[in-house]
Amino acid sequence: MTVPPIEATQFGASAAPVRAPKQSMDGEVFLHLLVTQLANQDPSSPMDTNQMISQTTQLASMERMNTLSATQEASLDIQQRLAASSLIGREITTVGEPPITGVVTAVSFAQGSPVVTVGEQQIPYAQIIGIAAPAAPVPDPEQDTTPDTPPEGGEPESETTEPNAIGA
Repeated sequence: MTVPPIEATQFGASAAPVRAPKQSMDGEVFLHLLVTQLANQDPSSPMDTNQMISQTTQLASMERMNTLSATQEASLDIQQRLAASSLIGREITTVGEPPITGVVTAVSFAQGSPVVTVGEQQIPYAQIIGIAAPAAPVPDPEQDTTPDTPPEGGEPESETTEPNAIGA
């Protein structure tokens, strides 16, 4: 009786996860390389401590630069949101053929970058090329604009003054 050979796929060896290489160097990769370098160094000529300190300083600088970059991106996002929200009620003009001009009625941040609403149209914030205050309504000449109520205090102002009754 012959016994068939055992294949590696029967025991799940082919189901091992495939490790994808990192596309960028980060602090974790640097530390792994440094530890590997220290573990495999020649005991008769160890790594120079000045060189090791220099490399760890470079790692710290890289980490700080990454943190600063992330902070600047967050700051830019907040500034764009503030600028876009300040457009509500203002008249804008967009790039394009034909250009769209109208008053911003809403701002949405759902798509990542701000999108303003003019009438029924959704316009990306990056397409705005002009901002103006909305045109003031033209007063109707047939409509009287003088107030009918007396000023604060309840009585109309008079030009004459009454003598002081105190001490008379």
